[in-house]
Amino acid sequence: MITEAEKFIEDGPQELHNFCLCGCASKKCLSSHKFGKKVAKMLQEINNHMSKGAFEKVAENQPTASVVVRPEERPIALESSIEQVWSCIVDKDVMGIIGIYGLGGVGKTTLLTQINKKFSTTPNSFDVVIWALVSKDYNVGKIQDSIVENIGFSNDSWKNKSVDQKATDIYRVLCNKKFVVLLDDLWERVCGEMGARKKIKVECLDTEKAWELFQDNVGNETLNSHPNIETVHSHPNIQNLAKQVAKRCGGLPLALITIGRAMACETTVGEWKYAIEMLKRCAVPKMENEVFPLLKFSYDNLPNATMKCCLLYCCLYPENYCIPRKRLVEYWFCEGLLNEFDRINEAQMQGNDIISYLLNACLLENGGVIDGKDCVKMHDVIRDMALWITREFEAIENKFFVKARAQLSEEQDVKAWESVKRMSVMKNKIEVLKGTPKCPNLRTLFLIQNRLEDMIRDGISELPIELKSLTKL
Repeated sequence: MITEAEKFIEDGPQELHNFCLCGCASKKCLSSHKFGKKVAKMLQEINNHMSKGAFEKVAENQPTASVVVRPEERPIALESSIEQVWSCIVDKDVMGIIGIYGLGGVGKTTLLTQINKKFSTTPNSFDVVIWALVSKDYNVGKIQDSIVENIGFSNDSWKNKSVDQKATDIYRVLCNKKFVVLLDDLWERVCGEMGARKKIKVECLDTEKAWELFQDNVGNETLNSHPNIETVHSHPNIQNLAKQVAKRCGGLPLALITIGRAMACETTVGEWKYAIEMLKRCAVPKMENEVFPLLKFSYDNLPNATMKCCLLYCCLYPENYCIPRKRLVEYWFCEGLLNEFDRINEAQMQGNDIISYLLNACLLENGGVIDGKDCVKMHDVIRDMALWITREFEAIENKFFVKARAQLSEEQDVKAWESVKRMSVMKNKIEVLKGTPKCPNLRTLFLIQNRLEDMIRDGISELPIELKSLTKL
């Protein structure tokens, strides 16, 4: 009505604009009078309508995208990551690929599930949201089938089409839509190789959030099943022991949930102490059966044997140890792991490339700068997984002997040294060896921060000529 009134006035007689000119009335005053009455009537009708109307809501919210809501687990303190990813999705300048990466079991699938749900609850401009599981042994045809199930045009002839024909059909349907494809469990490429416009790393939980998640899975009944009075006599109660167990999980949600559920029925101090000891030895069945195999996918997906050996080498260092990058590459070179070059300066380039790849794969972490040296670290659970690999998959050769920071004052099992290729007893208090070790295959020996000077000085002639790396005493 307002539009019509405005047009009526605009197209009205010219005399309205000249109604009063030099104090004299227009010759067509009657016409102007009728016009004015008509305008007044229209304005009155508009006012009547506005007085009766309810204009709190004049348009519906934008419809949400077509999306299949998936079963979900608790977000596990992922709120900030969810908002970060969502802001990238709705940002017009970040159209294309968004890469979400992080350690296995850190919560990437949970994050993706939350994003999928958000499309159904938050107004957005997308027409359709597609979820496709890739997995390590994927094939393109299966992913195409998942996409088609989401957009709903599959028919009997679809199954007989080639991959190229299916791609053409999918493109024909989606080219006129605004869509999102969520690819879960993608192993083949890391974010840099995907051409991602934006890369977002999902980090492990901090100490407080990790303890909250662990408590939720153990349950208050178990945690409070032993009286706190024991602390008076300097004996830890279950809750204090549980905090030690949670700490061993390194903030990794998968480990916290798995171990937390496994300990939910353990109501004695002895059972919790035993669990801590087994975790130190990387010999907890739940970790071996449910956590390590998932992490091993990342290890198995490394491009070559050299990179795998270089990663396993890092488990010789103690937990949470900052490893100087330059020194690490030198050790790899001395071991003969960097076989592309004959000189250390050139091998340093290959070693740096390997470290960068392992950092991008989240199998190593940045350790900062210590004493002016760039360092890397190995996450505690990744280190436990690496030790598990050396024990379970290289047992025939017994290549590794690792008792770093094990609170040892003496080492009695010298017979076990005979077949060892790489040994680390760093950061112990060993002064005595019961017997003279025979080490014909030893290539790397880490003895730093022990008290074996006399023993090594007297027995150095027994060490093989092939020994490549001997750290400072």
